Amino acid sequence: MNREATAIALGIGFGVLLLFVASRRKAGAMWFALAACSSAALLWLYDAGPRVTYQHVHLAERWASQRTATAVALAALGLEVVCVAVAFFARARELRAWWSRRLGPWRTLFLVACVGACSSKLREPALSSACEFVFVAVVHAATLGAVLLGAWAIAEEPLAAFARRADAWLGPLGDGSPEPGGPDAFAWRTALASTLAAALLCFTVYDRHPHVPDEVVYLIHARYLAAGELSLPAPPVLAAFDVDLMMLEGGRWYSPVNPGWPFALALGAPFGAEWLVNPLLGGLAILVVYSFLREVMSRRNARVATMLLAASPWFVFLNMSFMTHTWTLVCAALGGLGVARARRTGKRAWAWLAGAGVGMVATIRPLEGLVLALCLGLWSIGLGGARLKFASLAGLVLGTAFVAAIVLPYNAALTGSARVFPINHYVDTVYGPGKNDLGFGPEKGLGWGGLDPWPGHSPLQAAVNAQFNTFAIDVELFGWASGSLLLVWIALVLGKRRPIDRAWIVFVLAILTSNSLYWFAGGPDFGARYWYLVIVPLIALAVAGLNALAEREEQRTRLLVAVFALVLGNVALFMPWRAVDKYVGYRGMVAGVRDLARDKHFGRSLVLIQGERHPDYASAAIYNPLDLEADAPIYAWDKDVATRAALLAHYADRPIWLVAGPSVTQRGFEIVEGPLPPGTAPSR
Repeated sequence: MNREATAIALGIGFGVLLLFVASRRKAGAMWFALAACSSAALLWLYDAGPRVTYQHVHLAERWASQRTATAVALAALGLEVVCVAVAFFARARELRAWWSRRLGPWRTLFLVACVGACSSKLREPALSSACEFVFVAVVHAATLGAVLLGAWAIAEEPLAAFARRADAWLGPLGDGSPEPGGPDAFAWRTALASTLAAALLCFTVYDRHPHVPDEVVYLIHARYLAAGELSLPAPPVLAAFDVDLMMLEGGRWYSPVNPGWPFALALGAPFGAEWLVNPLLGGLAILVVYSFLREVMSRRNARVATMLLAASPWFVFLNMSFMTHTWTLVCAALGGLGVARARRTGKRAWAWLAGAGVGMVATIRPLEGLVLALCLGLWSIGLGGARLKFASLAGLVLGTAFVAAIVLPYNAALTGSARVFPINHYVDTVYGPGKNDLGFGPEKGLGWGGLDPWPGHSPLQAAVNAQFNTFAIDVELFGWASGSLLLVWIALVLGKRRPIDRAWIVFVLAILTSNSLYWFAGGPDFGARYWYLVIVPLIALAVAGLNALAEREEQRTRLLVAVFALVLGNVALFMPWRAVDKYVGYRGMVAGVRDLARDKHFGRSLVLIQGERHPDYASAAIYNPLDLEADAPIYAWDKDVATRAALLAHYADRPIWLVAGPSVTQRGFEIVEGPLPPGTAPSR
């Protein structure tokens, strides 16, 4: 049974279980079971997989290859659409009255346009793309309808029991005013659960192994920083140790990426526990974000938002990875918390902490650091809140400047100029001057045809990139079978527009606008990762949308039931499907070399890796020692005849192993020959 079949079987099994429970207990739960089965059916129809691609529904291909399963999936979806349509038609008068009272034609048109525009990703041919948009939007609407019908079918007594449990867990409703405070038992339990979930996924699904080219170089960078070095000596045969984002210049071999994240990742390097850094930071993010949200909203709303964050596939899978974004989120949230606390308490120390957080973001992802500095600066001088005292404003500015200035001597040590960032120097050297700079023009871009729609960069391409990312967020933010952004759109049309809500919207627009100047959308790796800092504002707006929908207390409780059902569907269906279908062996990267070294005892040898630079050699390179002359296995890329000859000459005293990579074997790493005596050329 393949990975997709496993995921769909789990989904259908979950739905059947709900059907069994529903049939024996309460008929209203039948709607939840129907939503679960149809959600599993839609996941079955998606083509995502461990490739560098966005998910799409390719009905013709599915029908041609797996006709029976596709027919079953379509039947499940059709049943849901028909049942929901009939049920809503039976309540048409009541729904029409509510809809006209709460929304009206223009708001309805806005909602339909927003929901439809992000239901799928633009692709070619245009007709197929349009059909996919309509198909997915209809299924999302039907699933949302089934969940709402299930929530409204719950009888008064069990609904009251649910309300009591929700009040005990989330706290009383209150008047919506902020309730400042630090992490409480709820936050600590949620943070612990988040850390354990991410660590478990990293250990099992991700195999404690990098999968994205950026992650490979982050780990190498972190390890030599942990050893007290700013660079490595030049490798003996450069072509044999070639990995992306490593630069050789002046006899030094170094990673040009910004140092903020590798320095943090280096904390796990001495213990061989780099894989635990992001899960732990994910737990820290929960604590900091919760404390920040309590400064700007009620405790109950902060808890609902924190629950949604902890269950977000976008959040959890990035915490599983070796990517920069979790540390960026922690630092950005510290910035927001510091400004909010400085405003409330008048203590300058909080403003200095906020500045340190903003400055650290600038050392990780400079563009996001700039946007965060501008937005928090505006917030601190009175946009969306009271103005900070002058001493606190000075602390915010100086704290930002002092921490961000760390990169200046680092830049000077690597490039010879404090103003020249290594990553810009690398791209200009390898790809050409200006190709990776912000702005529009025909020269922008690095030639990544599969992910970059057209050569160059233009406002039209910026709009297309924005659609790609909005679609990715609609999928990954909550993993809901109804789409993740519906409550955000509702907040925009029904929200009360409190100052903090306007501040959230301004920040989201600032992230979107600044990234529109960059030629690349970020690709499908871990969702819309270039927009990741919008995750907290979007969740806060979703909570505002949830509150804006309810007219009475009973409606509020039923809507909360619907949200819980959608969260459960994400945890039971979407996240297991995404983990198994996409991130197992993502991009062809597997840790087989690590396992072979343990089983075969490579020892002090030269291991030649056959295959492509990525994923084959990149998967092995991460297990090289920093010293390529060390008494340990040395993994080298068997690129061509000349490279092999140079390696055999340099490592003439080492036994030889020849290992074929996954792109060669179509399975995993396999030993072709070895061990061979030192100096012996492999026969293949």
